[in-house]
Amino acid sequence: MTDELPEAFDLVVMGTGFTESCIAAAASRIGKTVLHLDKNEYYGGDSWGSFSLDALCSLLEKEVSESSALRNGSYTWHNVAAVNGDPEAPTAWTREAILAKSRRFNLDLCPRVLYAAGELVQLLIRSNICRYAEFRAVDHVCINNDGEILSVPCSRSDVFNTKILTMVEKRLLMKFLMACNDYGEDKCNEDSLAFRGRSFVEYLQAQRVTEKIALCVMQSIAMCGPNSTFEEGMQRTQRFLSSLGRYGNTPFLFPMYGCGELPQCFCRLCAVFGGIYCLKRSVDAVSMDSQSQELLVSCEGKTLRAKHLVSAPGQVPIQPVAPMRPNISRGLFISYSPLGNEEINKGGGGVNLLRLLADGGAREAIVIQLSHYSGACPEGLYIFHITTPAQSEDPMADLAPFTSQIFQNISQIVFSGYFTLYSTQSAEANALPLSIYCTSGPIYEIDYDAAISEAHRIFKELYPNEEFLPRAPDPEEIVIDGEDPSALNEHSLPEDLRAQLHDMEINPTENQQTN
Repeated sequence: MTDELPEAFDLVVMGTGFTESCIAAAASRIGKTVLHLDKNEYYGGDSWGSFSLDALCSLLEKEVSESSALRNGSYTWHNVAAVNGDPEAPTAWTREAILAKSRRFNLDLCPRVLYAAGELVQLLIRSNICRYAEFRAVDHVCINNDGEILSVPCSRSDVFNTKILTMVEKRLLMKFLMACNDYGEDKCNEDSLAFRGRSFVEYLQAQRVTEKIALCVMQSIAMCGPNSTFEEGMQRTQRFLSSLGRYGNTPFLFPMYGCGELPQCFCRLCAVFGGIYCLKRSVDAVSMDSQSQELLVSCEGKTLRAKHLVSAPGQVPIQPVAPMRPNISRGLFISYSPLGNEEINKGGGGVNLLRLLADGGAREAIVIQLSHYSGACPEGLYIFHITTPAQSEDPMADLAPFTSQIFQNISQIVFSGYFTLYSTQSAEANALPLSIYCTSGPIYEIDYDAAISEAHRIFKELYPNEEFLPRAPDPEEIVIDGEDPSALNEHSLPEDLRAQLHDMEINPTENQQTN
């Protein structure tokens, strides 16, 4: 760490995971001085990063400590040319050939999709961080119907063009979706009153939908469990419907080049507004100055002062350390063959989403299939991310009920990797001294709602009267010393910059003297 680094900051953030990066960007955006550290040499931390294939293998081999969020890592190479004598196995995909393309892979530790009208997409647009990111619409939302992978019709045209439903089923599905879309507009609606407090499954049965329609709705549209309430099922279905038709044929988006790009987008905004970044830097000790009530942060022999500190799970060097618990079991597979038929993977495939159930619907997993069009792997190979809530410290055993459903023919698999993501519980993460906040790490969810909610909550505790991530100006809206501010289109500016421009026009002489 150089001597030129300032000795005092409003906020020190440890870890460049998604939640920490959101908080750092929000603080920097409102003018706070921010120092953002990470003990690793890469962005994303132990839970939110994306890696090349070489780097992922090294990560899974790495010895873990009590503060490690990624544990129980293992991986296996499969000789596709020799397994079962598969005549369709491309002999070119040897271990050496794949590793030669290692840098073409972007392998996520914690993959997610985004609802097109969800919290994260709205936040990216509202804050103007969307200019740093690129997305691809998810091509298909699928179901597993007795071992056959089918694409669920999402749009009106999909419903009437699909071959998996009869004409009667198509009419029933459209009628059902229209009823769900209108739910909540009339509080005295008969369904709202009759099914209040009952299960969503009972509502589906009352609508006399067929078994295949119920499967589509429960597994891929509402994404509900057998015990989900009527109200929960309707709200989830509405969430699905409200995101349709915005950016593609399905309601979901996936970040190009992997989900590890998203924390970096927030880091870029933080840096633009003056945030300082130091990778491969960890904090050795944290104490409180009894006189100034500021935090004294010891980092590689230098002591920094900070008004507040935010840390990723397990990184605060204060005793007692909040215990880390297994939270998410992950499986990552590379294959030369996609899931489903040619129609689902037309043109080499894209990004497909599949939700699997096990133990009579009591357990679930999310599968994300990626082709080279996502920027996550070389052409000719496919990535399968499988994610489920951790039941144990053995991710392979946790995922076995789901992998057995989709990988009946193991000869398709070139590489398989397993690991567990650990995190602290929210209550334990917050049982820290004043001025120190700890994020709780990723939880099992399809989108980023919980992570955004936690970032917003911590930011409001830090700065209760400030706006969380107001819109950042475009480059052409920034006034440089010596330029005429009146040349800007005032109405296109964010509110806080518009006020600054107004002050400059009222007191031009005073501003010139200051400069």
